[in-house]
Amino acid sequence: MRDDSHPLDDPSADPFEVAATAAADIARLTGVPQHDIALTLGSGWSKAAELIGETTATLDATEVTGFSKPALAGHVGSLRSILTPKGKRVLVIGARTHYYEGHGTRRVVHSVRTAAATGVKTMVLTNGAGGIKPTWKPGQPVLISDHINLTADSPLEGATFVDLTDLYSTRLRDVARSIDPTLDEGVYCQFRGPHYETPAEVQMAKAIGGHIVGMSTALEAIAARQAGMEILGFSLITNLAAGIQTTPLSHQEVLEAGRDAEPVISDLLARVIGVL
Repeated sequence: MRDDSHPLDDPSADPFEVAATAAADIARLTGVPQHDIALTLGSGWSKAAELIGETTATLDATEVTGFSKPALAGHVGSLRSILTPKGKRVLVIGARTHYYEGHGTRRVVHSVRTAAATGVKTMVLTNGAGGIKPTWKPGQPVLISDHINLTADSPLEGATFVDLTDLYSTRLRDVARSIDPTLDEGVYCQFRGPHYETPAEVQMAKAIGGHIVGMSTALEAIAARQAGMEILGFSLITNLAAGIQTTPLSHQEVLEAGRDAEPVISDLLARVIGVL
C-alpha cells in the first residue's frame, strides 16, 4: 500500500531536493559532512560492512528523509558511516527499496541519489541473483559487466537522456580483478519480480545476452550514472536460474547460499573497497 505522506509519492516533489534533505540528515546524524564511496548491500553481502574499517555511526534508515523500512527478511534497514584505514568515508546502505514493492522508481533509487548528494563519487551495488552460466556455482561472486533492464521502467523523468556506455566501469572491474583475478563477469537482467523467473524467461534472458537474473540494481545503476557516479556491480550467484538447475527455487535457498558464502565474499568486497 502506498503511503501518500511519503515525500517521494508527491508528484510535484523534486526527488533531488528530497535526496539533498536526506543527505543533510545523514551529515547531522553521523557528524560526517561528506562521504566518498557508497555501498549497497544485497543478499549475502552484509558482513562486508564489518571488515571495511571503523564504523563511526549507525542509523536506522527510517530516521533519514525518504527511506522506508525494507519489506524483505534478510535486509538490514540501516545506514552506516565507516572510516577506512586509508581515510576514505564509506556510506553503507542496508536499506534497499525493491521495485516489486510497488512504491515507484523514485523510492527505488532514493538511496543512490542520497549517496550522490553526500558527495559520493563511487557507487558499489551488490545483489544476490540467479546464474545462467552452468559453470557457475551457488556462492560464487561475479562482476556485472552490463545490464538489460526488463522492468519496462526508468528512474529518469521527462526528456532526460543519459549515456549508459560503460555503465559498470571497466576501470573498477579491473581494480576488482587486481584483488581476485579469478572473478568472472556477466550481463545482469533485472526482472520486475517478486516471482522468480520461469525457465522460458531465463532462456529468453540467455538468448538476448544475459548471464545473471535478479530483481534489483539496474534502475539504481541508471540513477547513479545520472548523478555522475562511477559504478561497480557485484552479484552473488545464490542459485542457478530456473531451468538451469533442476530443483525448485526458494527464497530460503537464496538466504542459505548467502550465509554460506558470506565470509569469502565479504572479505573480497572489503579488500576491493580498500583500494578504491
